[in-house]
Amino acid sequence: MRPQGLYVRNGDLSQPFDGAANGDRISIASSRLTRRRRLRACQGCDLVVALPPLRPNERADCPRCGYLLVRRNRLPAQRGLALASAAFICLSLAVLFPFVGFRVQGVTNRIELIDAPASLLDFGEYLVAISVLLTVLILPALYLLGLIWLHGSLLRNELLPQSRAIARAVLHLTPWMMADVFVVATLVSLIKIVSLGQVGLGPAFWFFCAFAVLLLKTNQSVDADWLWFALAGEPPAPPGTRTGETAAGQGLVGCAVCGLINRLDEVAPPACRRCGERLHTRHPYSLQRTYALLATAAVLYVPANVYPIMTTTVFGASEPSTIIGGVLSFAYHGDLPVALIIFTASVLVPVSKILALGWLCMNAQRRVPRDRGTSARVYRVVEFIGRWSMVDVFVVAILVALLRAGALLSITPGLAALAFASVVVVSMFAAMSFDPRLLWDAPRTGQEKGRDD
Repeated sequence: MRPQGLYVRNGDLSQPFDGAANGDRISIASSRLTRRRRLRACQGCDLVVALPPLRPNERADCPRCGYLLVRRNRLPAQRGLALASAAFICLSLAVLFPFVGFRVQGVTNRIELIDAPASLLDFGEYLVAISVLLTVLILPALYLLGLIWLHGSLLRNELLPQSRAIARAVLHLTPWMMADVFVVATLVSLIKIVSLGQVGLGPAFWFFCAFAVLLLKTNQSVDADWLWFALAGEPPAPPGTRTGETAAGQGLVGCAVCGLINRLDEVAPPACRRCGERLHTRHPYSLQRTYALLATAAVLYVPANVYPIMTTTVFGASEPSTIIGGVLSFAYHGDLPVALIIFTASVLVPVSKILALGWLCMNAQRRVPRDRGTSARVYRVVEFIGRWSMVDVFVVAILVALLRAGALLSITPGLAALAFASVVVVSMFAAMSFDPRLLWDAPRTGQEKGRDD
């Protein structure tokens, strides 16, 4: 049975539009939607749907898999420009002022935000330092500048150069910004050392917290559907496009960046007519790449737990600490909430993500119709939580920069820091390489299974 409409509600999806006069629930048949509204191919299950009219603070989700298609905001250009500008100002101030300070036995040390990756460079942890610098400072700054550029040009009714290329880049940067994770890591770091001396929070800490909140609000305010419509209009869908069916079954593909439906045989190599993004009916070698990345992450997770992630020196005595050792240390000293955070971010999330993605790959490979909705929800959770495993890496970066009092009190990064950072990055790439549309492809017949096996 084909879905005949989109489920839309203020701020959430739960009820189909039923044509009520109040406008909260309106039901429109697929045939009318096809004539009146813009068409989209769901990136979660490949179903072709027609977008209903949406008011501010409403969203439209796919009726089959629940994937978010569109979220509307009031005054998107003004809202996006204001939030992005405020976030960039807070980030600039956070870089200029002291971040946190620590005092023990008359020895005082204050660090700035840039000192966290810089201290890792002093110990030769170049890749870890680069990952911290990119995810906490550089990529968020580029993201905000890109949004300021785009929304500013739209408010001036004059597109600035390279606006389409910048819009594509901005949407690709979203998963790699981890300011909120860094704030949590800072709090964990301070709880770890508060018993050793006096801790002080500098102005940059509060600016950075404000930046993290504003960055989150900015990301939520970006309406990619509206943005691309404002930048390049809406080319019509290919003639004969039918809603309620998969795009691949009609020789079509939906752009993952701007959402426009394209016909694969119209251009070579296949690229979106509106934004220029490379098009694929399904991610090339999706399952093979995901399996390979998961195997790499699993192998790297062994040294990440066997070797110490950092070594603490107190009054000349050095004590290496593994990830599990850190969890047990927090629990032993009564900091159970912090121990739970570290255990969840550094043990539960990476292991669960590897197992969940492996299970999803097997489901997609078997093309079993049952549990497709559950599989789709599991994938969205896996995609969301992966970056939070960087908490432990950020904790190491902060403590290495803050505690540098030689034999009196100091912390040095261990071999596990690079291995664990690699696990996080590789597992994120694994989630990105997995194509959830494979879960919804038609089941294979007995003959097809015999040929594939």
